[in-house]
Amino acid sequence: MSAAASVAGEGWRSLLACPTPAAWVSHARVHIEALLLDHANCEKKAASTAVSLLFRYSEDDVLVQRLSRLAREELRHFEQVRALIVRRGIGFRRVPPTRYAGGLHRIVRNREPGRLVDLLIAGAFIEARSAERFALLTPVLDAELGAFYGGLLAAEARHCDAYVALARARSDAPIDARLQAFAAAEAELVTQPDRRFGFHSGVPST
Repeated sequence: MSAAASVAGEGWRSLLACPTPAAWVSHARVHIEALLLDHANCEKKAASTAVSLLFRYSEDDVLVQRLSRLAREELRHFEQVRALIVRRGIGFRRVPPTRYAGGLHRIVRNREPGRLVDLLIAGAFIEARSAERFALLTPVLDAELGAFYGGLLAAEARHCDAYVALARARSDAPIDARLQAFAAAEAELVTQPDRRFGFHSGVPST
């Protein structure tokens, strides 16, 4: 299904133009420490992004309400991932971000309302890819981590739907073309070789 198709009833699957390469999954399942550390930072960044948007667009009551709830949920996920890290005896540290989010934001328009719409679409793609990778990782990781990731999938799917709904409601034109543009950029980011491994990275090159 194309990214321009309606996501109503389809959720995150209808946004993504390609699946995660098998090489990424194979790498992730044997580099759990790197996966968890980057995942924790991703959850923290997701909360920060939501808070930044509700501050920037604080006059939008519906957006503020939805993103406030979303930010709280992302922070709860961060706490849960960090607890997993501690239980596994991994020393917590911040890790540099991968190119993924920055790559998506390079195509965000500068003028409003296009800027807000594109920021919301970027958020939707991040959540959609997260949901897809949770689904792929759940059956191949150890029981504790697999169950945890399986439990997060529904939340990521819900966040994706929320971002798309907010984008549609705030656009003065259909957003299908923008969904297609982001789908193409996102597909390239996750399928091309990537020197830095992370939860949203491309194919590991080392």
